[in-house]
Amino acid sequence: MQDFSIITGSIHDFLLSFMAPWLTTVVECLLIGVGLLLVYALLALFYIYYERKLCAAFQCRLGPNRVGPWGLLQSFADMFKILIKELIHLNHVDQFLFALAPYLVIIASMLCFAVLPWGNGLQIIDFNIGIFFLLACSSIGVLGILLAGWSSNNKFTLIGALRSGAQMVSYELSIGLSVITMVCLAGSMSITDIVAAQQDAWFIFKGHIAALIAFVIYMIAGTAETNRGPFDLPEAESELTAGYHTEYSGIHFGFFYLAEYLNLFIVAGVASLLFFGGWMPLHIPGWESFNHIMDYIPSLIWFLGKAFVLSAVIIWFKWTFPRLRIDQLLALEWKYLLPINLVNLVLMALIVVFGWHI
Repeated sequence: MQDFSIITGSIHDFLLSFMAPWLTTVVECLLIGVGLLLVYALLALFYIYYERKLCAAFQCRLGPNRVGPWGLLQSFADMFKILIKELIHLNHVDQFLFALAPYLVIIASMLCFAVLPWGNGLQIIDFNIGIFFLLACSSIGVLGILLAGWSSNNKFTLIGALRSGAQMVSYELSIGLSVITMVCLAGSMSITDIVAAQQDAWFIFKGHIAALIAFVIYMIAGTAETNRGPFDLPEAESELTAGYHTEYSGIHFGFFYLAEYLNLFIVAGVASLLFFGGWMPLHIPGWESFNHIMDYIPSLIWFLGKAFVLSAVIIWFKWTFPRLRIDQLLALEWKYLLPINLVNLVLMALIVVFGWHI
C-alpha cells in the first residue's frame, strides 16, 4: 500500500537542505496550516452539496442543478455570497464573547483534524493518547455554543444554548463509552495502533456483538453531538428561529454553518477509524489475491469513502425521523444508551480477556 510518509519525508529533507532546522519547522507548520484551511473549506463546500443532493433524493426532487454542471458550483456561489454579507453589530450584547464564540467552534473542529489519519503516513500529529486528545478537543465546541447563546442577550439564543449544553454534555458520555469500548478491544489509545490492529479484519467484525452495539450507540450519540436532526433542538427553526446563532450574520454565521458540516465529517471519520479500519483496506483472512487487489486502492480513498458513506447514514437520520422533544432526547441518553453502553463495555472486556476477538 502507498505510504504517504515517503512524500512528507522527502519534503522535509528538501527543506532541510537549504534551511536551518528551526526555520524548516516554522515553514512546515505554515504549510500544514494552509493545507488544513484549504481542506477544511473544500470539505465544507462538498458536504453542503452532498447533503442537498441526498435530501433532494429523499424528497423525490433534483436539488441544486442550475449553477455549474449538475449544480456543482452552487456551494461556491453560496460561499461568495456569505463572504460579502454585512456583519450586523448589535447593541446590548457582550461584544468580546459574542465575537469569540464562532471562533471557538471552528478551533474545536480544526484541532480534531490534527489527529485524524487520512491515509497511510498522512497524519499531522500522532501520539500515544490520540483518542483522548480527540475527545478533549471535541468538547471545546460546546463552550462556543454556550457563549454564543448567552452573549447574544436574546431569549431564543439562550434557550437554544441551554438545550445544546444539556444535549452535548449528556451524549458525550455515550460517545466516550463507545470509544472506550473500542480502545479496550485495541489495547491502545494511539490512533495509529488502533488502525494497525485492524489489518487482518476490521473491529466491527472482530469485536462481535459488542462492537456492533458500540457502533450503533456511537452513531446515535454522534448525530446528537453535532446537533443534527432528529436531535436539532438547539436550532429548532419552528420554535427558536435559528437557536443559539439567531443573532449572527455574515461570516460569523458562516463559521457555525461550516463547523456543523465539519463536525459531521469528524464524527463519521472517527467511526471509520474505530469500527471500519480507517484507511486500512478490506482484508479477508485466507483471501490473499483479494487482499492484494484491495491494497492497490489508495489509503486516502479508503478513509474518505468510509467517512462519506457513514455521513450519508447520519444525513439519512435527519430526513427520516421527526424531531424529538427535549425530555425524550434526554431520556434516550440517560435511561437507555448510557446503561446499555456500560453493560456493553463489560461485555467487550470479557471478549478481550477470554480472547474471543482473535
